[in-house]
Amino acid sequence: MSEELSKAPKYNRIVLKLGGEALSGEDGFGIDPDRARWIAKLIKGVKQHGVEIAVVIGAGNLWRGQIGIKAGMDRATADYMGMIATVMNALALQDALEHEGVSTRVQTAIEMKAVAEPYIRLRAIRHLEKGRVVIMAAGTGNPYFTTDSAAALRGMEINADVLIKATKVDGVYDSDPKTDPNAKRYDELTFMEALNQRVRVLDSTAISLCMDNHLPIVVLDLWEEGALERAVLGEKVGTTIK
Repeated sequence: MSEELSKAPKYNRIVLKLGGEALSGEDGFGIDPDRARWIAKLIKGVKQHGVEIAVVIGAGNLWRGQIGIKAGMDRATADYMGMIATVMNALALQDALEHEGVSTRVQTAIEMKAVAEPYIRLRAIRHLEKGRVVIMAAGTGNPYFTTDSAAALRGMEINADVLIKATKVDGVYDSDPKTDPNAKRYDELTFMEALNQRVRVLDSTAISLCMDNHLPIVVLDLWEEGALERAVLGEKVGTTIK
């Protein structure tokens, strides 16, 4: 066994929050099967440490509710469309994981029995205990809540050890690193500091839920080689909010 695989993970059960853009092609839209396979390999590598993995995925690659709202669409309708789009992403990721030999279940907060199981907390936990990856789609099933909030909620429900928000940025900064070359990255923040600074990488509802229920958050760059695996093993990666 390699040295990496012999290390005991710091977190035994995680919720991995992915943006829908993680599955998109170069133009930022749609589902790229190659991207899905790359993420599946990433998840498989983490799972080899004996980690139980639940995934919550967004839908920004297929639909952004704010576009509809700005065009006059009802907010609830726009949000439900986004929830349905997350199911498409979940099925694409499930297919990629199954091709990697990783047993996977998709559970949805909005019932779609022909393509996925309904989200049932104890069933999800049982799947995790059996070594299956569980992809939790359709957000919370309610409009006005983001998939970040859904990830925080599901993390509490399944007794996860950490919520890992995988983004395009390698942590939380005091200003936008794309426009400010002097932007400072934080290694650690308290929940209150994150709320007071209005951290954009996570919405305030998700941070408040995690704060109230003592669920730590790790924000990292999904595309940084080995970052996700090193974070699960307890190395300092990205920004920890706790």
